[in-house]
Order: sequence, then structure tokens, then C-alpha cells
Amino acid sequence: MTLVEKLNMKWPIIQAPMAGVTTPEMVIASAEAGILGSIGAGYLNADVTRAFIKAVKSETTKPFAVNLFVPNKVNTSKEELEEAYNVLKPYRKKLMIAEEGALLSTTDFDAQVDAIIEEGVKVCSFTFGLPSEEILKKLHEHDIFTIGTATTIEEALLVQECGLDAVVLQGEEAGGHRGSFIEPFQFVSLQELLEGTKGKITIPIIAAGGIATKEQMQQAIEAGAEAVQIGTSFVVSEESGASEVYKNQILLAEEDVTAVTSAFSGKPARGIENDFMVFMEGNKIAPYPYQNDLTKTIRLRAEELGFYSLLAMWAGKNLHLVEKGSVKDIVNRLTK
Repeated sequence: MTLVEKLNMKWPIIQAPMAGVTTPEMVIASAEAGILGSIGAGYLNADVTRAFIKAVKSETTKPFAVNLFVPNKVNTSKEELEEAYNVLKPYRKKLMIAEEGALLSTTDFDAQVDAIIEEGVKVCSFTFGLPSEEILKKLHEHDIFTIGTATTIEEALLVQECGLDAVVLQGEEAGGHRGSFIEPFQFVSLQELLEGTKGKITIPIIAAGGIATKEQMQQAIEAGAEAVQIGTSFVVSEESGASEVYKNQILLAEEDVTAVTSAFSGKPARGIENDFMVFMEGNKIAPYPYQNDLTKTIRLRAEELGFYSLLAMWAGKNLHLVEKGSVKDIVNRLTK
């Protein structure tokens, strides 16, 4: 049985699970358009994850995925966090944000897994690492299809060895966070990943990274992928939760204007280059997820004010090829 058949999709397309941008409406529209919708639950707690799942289930009976961030142990000191916090003080002052001190993140990963199982979700994907043997066993016992994310051939092999059912090969062209979990992080193109995994990876491959047209999608499938995962095209969709200023920056781009930065979250991610990213080069950045917490109020206020120079506007290298429209319109352009 092919991946498309297993996941009950009409088209071999997965809507990328974009934390902070994905809305229930986007996931529902994706499912109804014949592709696999994905909830980006990486930043959500278990209760909000459950509510999101219920909202999607209320409007579609078709399968969809939930994406989780695998928790990583981070060693950092209070002094390092304070240093990273102080770097951001000029922006807090500029945006009139009250001083709040360095925040400490918590994770609700295990409870999110329970919510996925209890709500009968059919597909669970992972980013930033591999789930434990115990977690994977629980999911498989409930017939939940599992997907890992890899940015190198070595990571892809580990995803396969771990027992996950499929792997997303995320090329360096991809927008948003790198799904890397083996250091030192490497930047490998999608074509290199597809070529390098031939004969080595036997589980279904999902290609991601810079796919914005029907032709690019077909090339990836001809190179060995059973499906593609697309993000940037759906960021500008009518159902997206992205701000209008963010959408417009993508739609106005005439060529690749992206760069990879850890400035916003503490993990490498590709987005439209702006003043904040340039300013943070060489400055102290806290590890993920602490940097994400430290910049959160800045990003929220910048969004309110329309200051794209301070926004995290994740986008892939081929952002200049995307067009606005509904999720259905975008799927039609990719398939008709």
C-alpha cells in the first residue's frame, strides 16, 4: 500500500505543520482538498492541543496529522539567560514592553501524546528528534501512523532504525525551523538527500524544502519521494493564521530573500531576512526554547504594530514562486 493510500489522501501533498501559523481552518481545508492537513502543536500545551484537534474533528472526518517537538535537555545558566535577555532590552524599550526577566519554558509532550491517542488522531509527526521507544509503542498500539523529520542521511537512517513509519527529508531550502537533531548541524539540499538515501531508506519518503510548483513536486516524486510537504505556499493562504504583513512580505518577494537564523528561537530556522536577524549576528542568543520565550513579547508587539523588521517570517528559498488564494486554490495549482 502506498503512502497516499495509507493516509487516505487524494494528492501526495502534506500541509507542513507550522507552529503559530496553522489554524483549524487551514487543517480542515487541507483535508477537504484531498491532502494531509497538519496541526503544528510544537508550542501548545496539552489542553490547547486537544481543543485544536476537537475543532478540526468537528468539521472534517478525514485524517490529519499532529506534529510535536521532541523535548531536548538543555544545559544553560541563569547568567547566560540574563545576558541573552539584556541583549533584547533596546527592543523592549522601543516597543514599550514592560521588563519581565528571563522566562523558563516547560514542555507538555507526554500529555500531548495522550491527547493525540485519546482523540483518535490518525497521524503523528515529530520534529527536533526521535520519540522514545515507549512513546512510539503507545502510538503504534493505537494504529497511529508516525513520521520523523531528518535533515541529513544519518538522521534519516536513525528515523528508520527507530521504527517510525515514514520520514520527511527536509532540504536546506525549507522555510522555518530545521528539524536537525544531530550536531554539528548540516545544510544538505533536498536533491542531495533524495539521492543519498536511495537504496538506504525503505520506509516512505516525504520531500520538503523549496517546493512551490507542480513541476518541483513532480521532480521530487520522480526522485524517490512518495509525497511532498509544503509550507510557504500555505502561509499565504486565506486560512492561514499568519499576519497580513508577513503574508505580504512573501507575496512581494521577487527572489530568494531568506537567511537562516537562531535569533528568534535559539534553533536554526530559515526566514525572510530583516533588521532583527542582522542585529543579532554576534550577539548572545539563548538556547531553544529559552530564546523563543525571550523574544515572544517582542514578536507579538511587532505583529500588532506591523513592524516586519522584528518579525519571524519563516519562508523557504522559493518564496517568490508562491501565489495567494485559498488552500483549495493552492492545491489546485499544484495538481491540475
